[in-house]
Amino acid sequence: MKVVQFTIPVPKESTIVVQDNILPHYYNHLHRHREVQIEWVVEGSGILIAGNYMQRFESGEVYIIGANQSHIFKSDESYFNAAEPKQVHSVSIFFDPIHLSQNILSLPEMTGIRKFVSGLHNGFQLPEGDNEMIKTTIREVMQHKESQRVAAFISLLHHFSTTKELKPLATSNSEHRISEVEGIRMDKIFQYLVGHYKSHISLAEISEIANLTPQAFCRYFKKHTDKTFVSFLNEVRINEACKVIVSGKFDGFSDVSYQTGFDNVTNFNRVFKKTIGLSPREYQREFLERLG
Repeated sequence: MKVVQFTIPVPKESTIVVQDNILPHYYNHLHRHREVQIEWVVEGSGILIAGNYMQRFESGEVYIIGANQSHIFKSDESYFNAAEPKQVHSVSIFFDPIHLSQNILSLPEMTGIRKFVSGLHNGFQLPEGDNEMIKTTIREVMQHKESQRVAAFISLLHHFSTTKELKPLATSNSEHRISEVEGIRMDKIFQYLVGHYKSHISLAEISEIANLTPQAFCRYFKKHTDKTFVSFLNEVRINEACKVIVSGKFDGFSDVSYQTGFDNVTNFNRVFKKTIGLSPREYQREFLERLG
């Protein structure tokens, strides 16, 4: 299986492929495929990177990954701990948008859905308030076969196309131009950053991982993520800090700072506020209020 481009096993007699997966963790490398992927995270948590987008994903969330959009659902570290076995449960629906648009969606009644499908390049996250209806329809797609599955799938696309405030997963189409060699390099970079965020990572160190000079690395990383190396690393750390705060397993915000790789709590507070829009304490208070 290639790191960047691989083929979803699509039966010749099927337009839609449904996979109900229960695994120790998500596929652990940056990859892409020509099919659009609808992903319901039934159970699991970690960091989602899609194009130049990154945030934590949690159980119950629904995402649409665009055709040929480079992405990785990076499971939390705890999923790789053999001493405490965990699992992820996901439902994935794959379809070829070109094939679908040329056939089923070519009907005049499908104009709205066809426009929606043609705009899926950067992917979306479904708003939390719309999840239950979408999940019900996904279950129908899973349960039905043949023409009934197609009908349920069209209903699912209709729900998506009429949902307001879908959250885009990326702001750039630059990932479509990434070659396989570049994809392998970006995967090595992401794997290293996500695996070593608790430690100090120098520009020289990460440049060596990418086999580039520091100056060339900065240009390369910015080109493919629309972010600087430092801002991307800080996002990884802040995403992990949110997880720690929600878990309640810390002795103070200086402890959260230490656990997530920041050199001091002042810098941590500044970066957290800039990234999340709230201070760590405000974030914790808002989370606890939502719990009721």
